[in-house]
Amino acid sequence: QVQLVESGGGLVQAGGSLRLSCAASGRTFSSYAMGWFRQAPGKEREFLAHINWSGSTYYADSVKGRFTISRDNAKNTVYLQMNSLKPEDTAVYFCAAMHQSSSKYDYWGQGTQVTVSS
Repeated sequence: QVQLVESGGGLVQAGGSLRLSCAASGRTFSSYAMGWFRQAPGKEREFLAHINWSGSTYYADSVKGRFTISRDNAKNTVYLQMNSLKPEDTAVYFCAAMHQSSSKYDYWGQGTQVTVSS
C-alpha cells in the first residue's frame, strides 16, 4: 500500500510558477513510477507527466517545456515544477503511483487545487 499526499497548490497570476510536491508513504518508493494528472471542472482527467524508476521522464504536449517532473527517492517525494502558468492550467492536480510490476497507476492522492488568474 502506498499513500500519496499532494501539496503546493494555490493561487498564482498568469506567467507565474508553482512547485507541487507529492509525498509517498512506505519504504519502496523507488519501486514506483510516478505521474501527475489534472482535472478541470467539467473536463476529463488529463495526463501531464511521468517519471520512472530510473528517472526517465515523459510529458504531455500541453505542458512540455513548461512543466518539469522530478523525484527524490531519499525523501519519498515527487515534484512538479510548473512555469509560465496560464489560466487554462487551473485544475485540481493529482499524483499517482505505478508499481514496477503493474501496467497502470495503482494509487492516487487526494489532489491539490491550482488556480491561475489572468
